[in-house]
Amino acid sequence: MHAYRTHSCAELRLGNVGETVRLSGWVHRRRDHGHLLFVDLRDHYGITQIVTDTESPAFQTLDRLRVESVVTIEGEVVARSPETVNANLPSGEIEVRAGAVTVQSPASELPMPVFGDADYPEEIRLKYRYLDLRREQLHANIMLRAAVIASIRRRMVEKGFTEFQTPILRVRATISSRAAFIPASSTRSPRRRRCSSS
Repeated sequence: MHAYRTHSCAELRLGNVGETVRLSGWVHRRRDHGHLLFVDLRDHYGITQIVTDTESPAFQTLDRLRVESVVTIEGEVVARSPETVNANLPSGEIEVRAGAVTVQSPASELPMPVFGDADYPEEIRLKYRYLDLRREQLHANIMLRAAVIASIRRRMVEKGFTEFQTPILRVRATISSRAAFIPASSTRSPRRRRCSSS
């Protein structure tokens, strides 16, 4: 059995109701309803809603976590009531009632949120690129690009083409990367001093 998951966060359906599962991912969003805490758990594949109440030992752990913390959750798959079904999620007909929570990596306060579609200045997005790439639209773009390249490669191979990976020729940098880029001014030979005879 996988150490961190039995299913992905987009895999569970009504047919899994009653099963005890293990999921791992990022805390995408938290909603505190007083005696109930809802957590959207996100991984590479999708989102599953996690629910816990104040009587569960998992409540205290999840309640103190910031978004983007990495957790592993074990719990029972339960069906959502008809009025709470989320038709926008593949796993929207179920939720996981958390029984045990293992914090793999707690997150600090984020310089920019991952959830939502807010627009941020380019310099902020580049500085925190590791967060920017987790955002839904960018992740979807990366996955689309990978699918397009894989489709082109597959069809080219079917047509008899062969793909070659050629070596990349470049200047080997030394310990200091500046050694590969020598300013023109530093290549001039020093001037000779004139010696006068006495």
